[in-house]
Amino acid sequence: MRETFTDHVSAALDADPRLAVVLADISSDRFAAAARRHPDRVVNLGIREQLMIGVAGGLALTGMRPVVHTFAPFLVERPFEQVKLDLGHQGAGAVLVSSGASYDGSYYGRTHMAPGDVAVLDSLPDWTVHVPGHAAEVVPLLDSALRQDGNVYIRLSERGNAAARPVGPGLEIVRSGSGRSSGVVVAVGPMLDRVLAATADLDVTVAYAATVRPFDRDGLSRLAAGAGQADVLVVEPYLEGTSAHEVAAALGDRRHRQCSLGVRRDTEVRGYGTPADHDRAHGLDTAGIAARARDFFLV
Repeated sequence: MRETFTDHVSAALDADPRLAVVLADISSDRFAAAARRHPDRVVNLGIREQLMIGVAGGLALTGMRPVVHTFAPFLVERPFEQVKLDLGHQGAGAVLVSSGASYDGSYYGRTHMAPGDVAVLDSLPDWTVHVPGHAAEVVPLLDSALRQDGNVYIRLSERGNAAARPVGPGLEIVRSGSGRSSGVVVAVGPMLDRVLAATADLDVTVAYAATVRPFDRDGLSRLAAGAGQADVLVVEPYLEGTSAHEVAAALGDRRHRQCSLGVRRDTEVRGYGTPADHDRAHGLDTAGIAARARDFFLV
């Protein structure tokens, strides 16, 4: 996903004089050729993440469309005050593109993990958040973000699904339940393949979301209305329960049950290990998702 992003934005710099790229060392080598062609629009500030966001806000206020990129904890968490003030409060729009989602970089240690990034941004209004599940989904989401003027966060992962899916603003039905007693599972981005495997023996509708903010409340409401009961399981690759308030708002006109599955809130996994180790620890591998889904739907 990161290679697709850097290649596409490097080419977009040649076609759109409004674009600028702001870096904090990460991926600067991938933008080296573009920087030689556009030294005034590819800015590497070194390890100064707060300044990176401030510069992006300044560029946006001059009419530029800044694309800001580094690892997720250094893009959202470390400079959050600047994200809140220099972008949001000033009405200055930028495209933030992260790499190393949640614990993709677990082997670097806790400093490089950011399972709370979407939840942190969710405390601010008017952000669009894309969570692609395949490298081929990055380009259409990125093109949409570059055409806008508002604030957009694109969360890239080092792992994904075997095939790309349509990435419109709404939920895409991947597998339909019978409609008599089935519930609804919303799989976000790279969680889809695991969700499909984990729920293969359950009578549930599986819907895919590559755009989670704005959340497709109307689409979820329609899916829940088509099921025999309003039971909704959301499987997210970041902090558990991040979208619980969206499900509650979507189904506020009816009785419903919901369950959230994501990176656990009740513990911190201190062994760095591999991303697969963290999947197992948080119940985000296929077996863990299957167990939670059965417990929730087969009651």
